[in-house]
Amino acid sequence: MTDSTAAGGRSPVRGRYSQIAALALPALVVLAAEPLYLLFDTAVVGRLGAEGLAGLAIGGLILGLVASQATFLSYGTTARSARHFGAGDRRAAVAEGVQATWLALGLGALIVVVVQAGAAPLVSAVAGHDDIAQAALPWLRVAILGAPAILVSLAGNGWLRGVQDTARPPRYAVAGFALSALLCPLLVFGLLGMPRWGLTGSAVANCAGQWLAALLFLGALRSERSPLTFDRVVLRAQLTMGRDLIVRSLAFQACFVSAAAVAARFGAAALAAHQIVLQLWMFLALVLDSLAVAAQALVGAALGAGDPAQAKSVAARVTVFSTVAAVVLAAVLAAGAFVIPGLFTADPAVLAAVVVPWWFLIAQLPIAGVVFALDGVLLGAGDAAFMRTATVISALAGFLPLTWLALILDWGLAGIWSGLTTFIVLRLVFVGWRAHSGRWLQAARP
Repeated sequence: MTDSTAAGGRSPVRGRYSQIAALALPALVVLAAEPLYLLFDTAVVGRLGAEGLAGLAIGGLILGLVASQATFLSYGTTARSARHFGAGDRRAAVAEGVQATWLALGLGALIVVVVQAGAAPLVSAVAGHDDIAQAALPWLRVAILGAPAILVSLAGNGWLRGVQDTARPPRYAVAGFALSALLCPLLVFGLLGMPRWGLTGSAVANCAGQWLAALLFLGALRSERSPLTFDRVVLRAQLTMGRDLIVRSLAFQACFVSAAAVAARFGAAALAAHQIVLQLWMFLALVLDSLAVAAQALVGAALGAGDPAQAKSVAARVTVFSTVAAVVLAAVLAAGAFVIPGLFTADPAVLAAVVVPWWFLIAQLPIAGVVFALDGVLLGAGDAAFMRTATVISALAGFLPLTWLALILDWGLAGIWSGLTTFIVLRLVFVGWRAHSGRWLQAARP
């Protein structure tokens, strides 16, 4: 019996709908925990008014930019760990997690130093308005202290998904964000005798929850009794794959930073409306990404076991699953178009501005369901170089031009969200062609 079958009591590469669901549902809990907290945080801070919500939008955007550049610690580690797991070598799969965690700690410490040094000019450049920048700066200075914890959690999720451990990641994520959700209203409004810190209280709550989750992931790694020494060969291979995923993430963030900067030029109400719909978009993207995570683990395991036919079967099933889920989510948003936005703010100007991006979001979701599923398939195959190129071209040809034209030609939020829609459509063309061609089956191996 191999280590992989012994660990899970089943073959890691069957790829039936039941196994996809068994991997996707725990991943959904992990992926949804943070955006659900951010939506809750948005609703709490929204009671401070448009200026507080706009400050959260800028600070949260910069923190998200930092975290997203390190997603290779999660997605890259899952792909590499899954290959070893599929080949029956759990020890090597866990070793990928050890090296990813060392990278997380080192990069996290560097990020804290760099962002603290450049926080003021960075916030001012993105915000455009002094009042928004002044609200965002204290939030960012506190929240960025959680950067090493965010990166450690990414690495922990990566290797645990790779070995198809569906039990521990949801517990750790829920524990961390439950603490954040408990502290957020207490510190923002000064309830139950707590100090009233306003927007800064939101950052303290966020940071506390991130560190709790990170400590739990470190404990899981320690429990594997794997050597904790540096392995330069594995580190170098992870950084090679990480390079492509970082470039891909930079393309995403160039788009989202541009969108926030342009929305800010239309005023606090427009930026607040953009923040509400974008946070909901990110939450739904991560809901669908739970299926992509299942695809990563199963495709990686199938290719590690030398079974490309099974990898193709997983790809087809996950794509169907994700598309159906996206259509259902779009229908729910359409039905609640006149109710759901009111959960996040009572400001009439913000509610009026929400209407346009809301319907763009609904139109995008079925397309995004296909795109996110195929993203997971290609990541599971280690096809990071192609995904890098496809994302950069889609950003340069679609999202960025339309976003900046929205500012020049005064198109408002309609122009920004037209850019995001074009970006999704172009990515569909690229990943759809790649999946159909079968070339992803010969992508990089660990």
